[in-house]
Amino acid sequence: MTEITITAGAVTLPAQLNDTPTAGRIRGALPIEGSATTWGDEIYFEIPVAAEEEPEARVDVEVGELAYWPAGRAFCIFFGPTPSSTDERPRAYSPVNVVGKVLGDATLFRTVTDGSPVHIAFGG
Repeated sequence: MTEITITAGAVTLPAQLNDTPTAGRIRGALPIEGSATTWGDEIYFEIPVAAEEEPEARVDVEVGELAYWPAGRAFCIFFGPTPSSTDERPRAYSPVNVVGKVLGDATLFRTVTDGSPVHIAFGG
């Protein structure tokens, strides 16, 4: 596990990257900056990482999970229901590679608006 810090808008939270191949590519690209796009209770943004869908890729995710969306080359932060959800849990638009989790209250990201700057860096 690698400790990282995610800042989106006025929210800064610690997080961890797991030991999957996609998480390793993201780790190698840090620090990463982008501009938030919100989709329900999800923030995503394109990152300079290319990775294929891993065998464990899934659409059903948990609050606080971090993922990489191969179809959009995007980093995703899930913190509640999305337009694809069938209940209160997040659901990705299409399969994502889960790459880590937020350490703390991921619902704080609800204050982040489209276009807010996002920064991911080593830290903890």
